[in-house]
Amino acid sequence: MPDLIVRSRRVSTARGEKIAAIVITNGRISSITAPELAPPGVPVDDLGDKLVMPALFDSHVHVNEPGRTEWEGFETATRAAAAGGISGIADMPLNSTPVTTTLAAMQAKLAAAKGKLAVDCAFWGGVVPGNSAELEPMIEAGAAGFKAFLCHSGIDDFPNVTEADLRLAMPILAKRGVPLLAHAELIPSPSGGGGPEGAGGGDARRYSTYLVSRPKAWENAAIELLIKLSRETGCRVHIVHLSSAEAIPLIAAAKEEELPITAETCPHYLTFDSEAVPEGRTEYKCAPPIRESENREKLWAGLEDGTIDFIVSDHSPCTPALKLTGEGDFARAWGGISSLQFGLPAVWTQAEERGFDVDDLELWMCERPARFAGFGERKGKIALGYDADFVVWDPEASFTVELAGIHHRHKLTPYAGRALKGVVHRTYVRGKKAYDKGNFAAPPIGDILTPRYGRIHTAG
Repeated sequence: MPDLIVRSRRVSTARGEKIAAIVITNGRISSITAPELAPPGVPVDDLGDKLVMPALFDSHVHVNEPGRTEWEGFETATRAAAAGGISGIADMPLNSTPVTTTLAAMQAKLAAAKGKLAVDCAFWGGVVPGNSAELEPMIEAGAAGFKAFLCHSGIDDFPNVTEADLRLAMPILAKRGVPLLAHAELIPSPSGGGGPEGAGGGDARRYSTYLVSRPKAWENAAIELLIKLSRETGCRVHIVHLSSAEAIPLIAAAKEEELPITAETCPHYLTFDSEAVPEGRTEYKCAPPIRESENREKLWAGLEDGTIDFIVSDHSPCTPALKLTGEGDFARAWGGISSLQFGLPAVWTQAEERGFDVDDLELWMCERPARFAGFGERKGKIALGYDADFVVWDPEASFTVELAGIHHRHKLTPYAGRALKGVVHRTYVRGKKAYDKGNFAAPPIGDILTPRYGRIHTAG
C-alpha cells in the first residue's frame, strides 16, 4: 500500500512539466500518473499550482562538526539545506576537528551526525601528505571521494598536497573508482606563500586588493597539473568552486580528450562581481575570489555549453568574529561564503534573466551533483524508483533575504538584504516533509548516505 500521494498541476519530470500525482511507497516513487488514476484511500498532499521539482543535492558543504560547531554544525546546516529545497548534502572533510583524513576521524564524523540530520548527508574524506594508507579504509567506511588542497587550506591540520603526494594517492582512488576533489590554486613560489595575507600592499579594506592577491593564473596552473595527473593515473578529477573563466578551455580540451574531468561553480561566482563588492564587506570574501563581471558571464557560458558540470554552494561559514567585520580587512578575514539556504533562488534569479529554464536548474543543481557524489540512481530526478525527494516552490514569487529567516548558525551572508526570485515552500526527503513553510520535521529525518552501502539509518 502506498504511503502518500503528492499532487500538483505543475510537476517537473523527465518528460517535462505536467499535471501529475506522484505515488510514494516506502520513501520511493512507485508511480507517476494522472491525478484521477491515482490509487484511492491513500493520503494526499495537494500542492495546487506550486511547482514540484526534484530536490537539490549539494555536494559541497562545510558542516564543521565535530570540533568547530561554533562555526556551524549538522543540525543548523541541514535545516538550512531543507529550507533551501535541498534533500541531500555531501560534507567536506574540513573544517571539523579532527579533519576527516583518517578512518578514526571518519568514524567520529559519522557518530557526530547521528540524530542531527534534517536532510540526507554523504561524506568526503581528505587527502593530505602521508595519509595514503588511510584512503581505502575510509572508502570502506563510506567516504564518497576525497578532497585535496593544492594551496594552504586555511587551517594547519589540513595541509596542502604536492604533486608527489597526489602521485601516491591518485592511483589508489583510480583503482577504487572514487573522485579526487581539488581546490585548484597553485601558488608559484618556493615557500608556498602569497595567500590571502600576501597581497603585498594596497588598502586591505578594498576588495580589489584582495582580488589581485589570488590571480586567475593560480587556478589555471593547478588545473593544468590536475589534468596531467588524471591523464597519467586514470583518476577521476573534479575541480571544485571554479572561479577562473580562463580555465574553461583547459577543462573543455580535457573533456574532448575523454579524460575523467568534471568541474563545478558556485552561486556567488554567478551572482556577484568584483567591481560591485562594497569596501570592507568581508562576508563576500572566499577563495578563489569573486571575479570581474566579464569573468562571471563566461562562467555562465561554460555552464551553457556543458564544460562546467554543475552548481553547488561551497557553504563555508565561520563565526562573525573571524570575518573581522569591524575592521573590514579582506587580507586577514576568514574566507568563505554562507549561502546554503539560498542557492536555488540565487541561481534562478540570475539564470532566468539569461534565458535559462527550470530544466537547466534541475540538471545543474539536482541530477548532476547527485550523480557525481554517487547517488545518481536514487536522487536528483522525479522518476520511478528514485527517492521521493522534492522541492515545492514558486519560481514566479520574489522575496528579500532577511536575517530572521536564515537557518544556518550565523546570519552573516552577502545575500542579506538582497531581492531574489523563487520562494521555497516545502522540501520532502524520501516522502516525508523535512521543511514546511518555516517548520522542520521533529525528530530530524535525514540519514547518512554512502555510495557503497546505500543508506545508513540514523534519524531520530
